[in-house]
Amino acid sequence: MSVQSLWSFVAGHPGQALNAVALFLALAGSWLLLATRLRESRAATLFAAERGSFAGEAPGARINLFFYRFSSFSLAAALALSWFSTHL
Repeated sequence: MSVQSLWSFVAGHPGQALNAVALFLALAGSWLLLATRLRESRAATLFAAERGSFAGEAPGARINLFFYRFSSFSLAAALALSWFSTHL
């Protein structure tokens, strides 16, 4: 598909193009959220197995917090773009 035909699709159907971007953001954000939760649960299990109990802050908690915030922002942006695309 050439760039010209791709641009003609975007120009002809702006709502669908924005909705496609929203779908991409939603998929990326949800995947990141699920991957972070899985990584956090694995780290908590390993940390509890090494220390005997999970009483403190797990290693990597700051990066997990960043990923949670980024995925939440991504999902919120997808929702906003999807809502905006219905009003075009």
